[in-house]
Amino acid sequence: MVQITKDNAYDAVAPDDFPAMLEVERYGRRSTAFDKIISATHEHFWDPLDKKYIDFSEPFDPEANQILPDEFFPVFKTRVGEKMTAAQKVKFASQSTRWQISGILHGEQGALALSASLCHILRDPGAQEYAANQTREEARHVTGFAAYIKSRWGSPLPAGKTLSSLLTEIVLAPEVYKKIIGMQMLVEGLAMGAFATLYQKSHDPLLVKLCQLVMTDEAFHHKFGKIWADRTIPKLSPEEHNIVEDWAAQCFQTLLFNLINPEQMQVVYDSVGIDWREAMEAFREAFGDEQRREQMKQSANIFRVLVKTLLKAGIITDRTRHYYALYVNMDELKSEGDRMVGDDIAEEGIKFLQTINFGDVSRGRSLLAAE
Repeated sequence: MVQITKDNAYDAVAPDDFPAMLEVERYGRRSTAFDKIISATHEHFWDPLDKKYIDFSEPFDPEANQILPDEFFPVFKTRVGEKMTAAQKVKFASQSTRWQISGILHGEQGALALSASLCHILRDPGAQEYAANQTREEARHVTGFAAYIKSRWGSPLPAGKTLSSLLTEIVLAPEVYKKIIGMQMLVEGLAMGAFATLYQKSHDPLLVKLCQLVMTDEAFHHKFGKIWADRTIPKLSPEEHNIVEDWAAQCFQTLLFNLINPEQMQVVYDSVGIDWREAMEAFREAFGDEQRREQMKQSANIFRVLVKTLLKAGIITDRTRHYYALYVNMDELKSEGDRMVGDDIAEEGIKFLQTINFGDVSRGRSLLAAE
């Protein structure tokens, strides 16, 4: 195991080394790196079980009205989609949306487990407190998305193999760098892009509100990864940087090509009587790298957000730049500011929460105050 620690705030022990947590001197070595995002926790509190925040009884029939527009279902632009009946398209749109939201639910469950696992290994009390806060917040995301899926379809669909394997790897990884890059940067980066897109384009007001509430938390989680990168990446040796950079590139490639392909979505294609292998072949005929590049020009594209996260963190160098440059204009990304897609949406959500929690938005602070 390679434990790459460049800052005491991220010093870690083995998951089963609880006696290390009882060392008296440890309690007096609390980092202040996370104080601002910890103290801001109360400003974006919300309860998915309290209707004053969100009401999951709001009606919407996904069989009669599409939750997401046709652009979310690229299969419609293939020869397979052209043969689908109107009824098949309605059902596919519903089940595909169910599958996508189920994937988000599974991702939130992974984030919950990972945050809890950080509490077991981080020696710094401040880092531990932050991880405990995030665990609580991820738990309410699980509650929220589970309630949403129940209200629209009754139950979630299973996780795709790619997502399941990645979540399992990063939750169980003993290396802190894999946990933080994997969840706080890669998965959270994907999530912020996904939530921003759903917020902007969903036809279901309940999903729009849920995504904004979740984003009020996720924007802070993303900053935890940024703090790690700022304190770690510049201090890595060339050999250590290669380890981190290669693992990030490997994860990106896996997600880009496998996260939402027909093989992962077999249950959806089966529901409308289409062989996923035929759909996969139709995708190969209809879409290539040029189409991916066009899609990734959109600011909220989940993979564009992911690449920007890695680039701004200093993880991508000339060694692996070509992996990403095939799909994204890296110079354009580099010139963009540090604010992430979704930050504005999250700040508006925090103002909404402040009116409920405090009755006075003027007492709140911007997300930027937690930098």
